[in-house]
Order: sequence, then C-alpha cells, then structure tokens
Amino acid sequence: MALIWCVSFLLALYLAIVLRNYLTQPPSELGFVNQSLSPCPESPNCVCSQDESLAHFINPIPYTGSEEQARSQLSELLSRQSGCRIVSQEGNYLHAEFRSLCFRFVDDVEFLIDSGQNVLHVRSASRVGHYDLGANRQRIEAIRQEYLNGNK
Repeated sequence: MALIWCVSFLLALYLAIVLRNYLTQPPSELGFVNQSLSPCPESPNCVCSQDESLAHFINPIPYTGSEEQARSQLSELLSRQSGCRIVSQEGNYLHAEFRSLCFRFVDDVEFLIDSGQNVLHVRSASRVGHYDLGANRQRIEAIRQEYLNGNK
C-alpha cells in the first residue's frame, strides 16, 4: 500500500511540475532595446553576450556573409535542435524556446544579429528556478560549434 501511495505521489508531483512549466508565461524582459538584449538577472541560470557581469557573459557568435545568410543559417540550425521551437523572428531578432525532455522546463534563447560587428549576440535564460547546472551556457556553446562548423 505504501508503494502505491509513493508512486501516486511522485506521479502527481511530476504532473504538477510539467503543468506548471507549460503554463509559465515568457518573461517581460525578452526582446531588445537600442540593439541590446536584456541583461541577465542575478540568478546563475542565464548567459548573455551583452551582459557586463563576468558570471553571465558569453562570447557572441561570429558570422561571415550577409545578415540574411546569418539569419537563414541560424534558423535552419535551430530547427534541427531537439526541444526547440522558434517563437518569433523579426528583422535581426530571433526568439526560441527550448524545452527539457523530462520536466519540460523552458529556456528562452534570443539572438540579435549585429551586422556592424558581424556577430550574433545571444541571451539564454531559464524561465523558472534559480540554478540550471550550466545548461544555458552549454547549449549556447554547442550552438556556437554547430554554427561555426556549418560556416566552413
């Protein structure tokens, strides 16, 4: 009987976490102002190539070719990523959501194409929680590698 109760409790807890993650709305700080992405919050679950904090800073992704080629290559790369959905793509800005497999946690990933410096600025942040165990930084580094390998 205790085993049935324990399994039922764990299943209910899992479903509550998944439901909460599906219902969580995107944060209001998404987007950009004056060609700058929003800085990261104090929590360690965010990286941004335009953040002044060393704990949150990550290098932008360099690109060659035109802004249109960079946008097209980025969109194609993201369409192949597991758990990724492009939410919006307007001009030199792209917003995607990444959902984790197990608990369906959402990370918001933003790209801002800077044609003056030929870089893709990036911001990746967990929508809920405090720690991400480096998941956002690892994701952006993997995207960087795949993007640069596709440019060769």
